[in-house]
Amino acid sequence: MNPQRAWIGLGSNLDDPRGHVEDALAELDCLPLTRCVAASRLYASRPLGPQDQPDFINAVALVETRLSPLALLDQLQALEQRHRRVRQRRWGPRTLDLDLLLFDDSVLTLPRLTVPHPEMARRAFVLVPLLELAPDARLPDGRSLAALAAALETDGLTALLPGA
Repeated sequence: MNPQRAWIGLGSNLDDPRGHVEDALAELDCLPLTRCVAASRLYASRPLGPQDQPDFINAVALVETRLSPLALLDQLQALEQRHRRVRQRRWGPRTLDLDLLLFDDSVLTLPRLTVPHPEMARRAFVLVPLLELAPDARLPDGRSLAALAAALETDGLTALLPGA
């Protein structure tokens, strides 16, 4: 089986968020049958949902994998658990959030996984870093991610300098 391309969204806003995202980017390369081939810069963003929490650090990674979408999701959730992820409330604070955004041109609606990620087209903190890596990217239905991003407010999103 040839490797599939998957786009992963990363986010953290607790306990050294930058460190969690940077570590997770390196750890994606250690997942079984998976290789991280590119990663965006890190971005700071305001929280989505409840505002009584710290800002997030976000990034997007491109991996090549021989895992199925559900097997990759299992690996991503295990990585979240290694970073002590606790799910207390929807859109609440977290040490690490890993979202499977796209899996090649697959369209999946499963009880545990929907691909493309159902909210990605409305999230600048996902689209901006993804477009940094793939400026011509499109959703499986043909919609341009650049056009979707252009319609979003991005004033709460800031690219971080390396090491800053």
